[in-house]
Amino acid sequence: MAIRTILTYPDTVLRERAEPVTNIDGKIQQLIDDMADTMYHGPNAIGLASNQVGEPCRIIMFDISAKDEPSDLVVVINPEIIEANGQIVNEEGCLSVIDYRADVKRAEYVTVKGIDREENPVTLKKEGLGAIVLQHEIDHLNGILFIDHISKLKRELYKMRLKKLLKRKGGAPVM
Repeated sequence: MAIRTILTYPDTVLRERAEPVTNIDGKIQQLIDDMADTMYHGPNAIGLASNQVGEPCRIIMFDISAKDEPSDLVVVINPEIIEANGQIVNEEGCLSVIDYRADVKRAEYVTVKGIDREENPVTLKKEGLGAIVLQHEIDHLNGILFIDHISKLKRELYKMRLKKLLKRKGGAPVM
């Protein structure tokens, strides 16, 4: 197992639509293990999508258990939202969108189908934080970041702030 580098905006891999997983082999199992190590190593991380670590295949994971509870890692391969209801606004952040948080409107309840790492079918019915995390991570697989759900003005202000931040750190991104 290894901790992988988390790609950050504006890396183009984050904008790619991830491809379905057709064979859950040793390479995919290793990727899942590496993703778990990476997610648990991240600051306040509760979810991760495979393209955030440079692997554009359709794998997500999350663990929304409280810090004083045992971990409850959920891995979903080829996740698909089959039902979404209600509406909730919650502040979101992202390991791939550095130094920024914003309120995002999402469905309050979702049903997601996919398969687990042993190729068993899974159906998740989640509400609140669980629903938000599922939508956030599935968005990643579709090349969508949470900042795509905020106003254009807020997004442009973030881009300007990010350019300044990266310039101070010695890197100037192309946006």
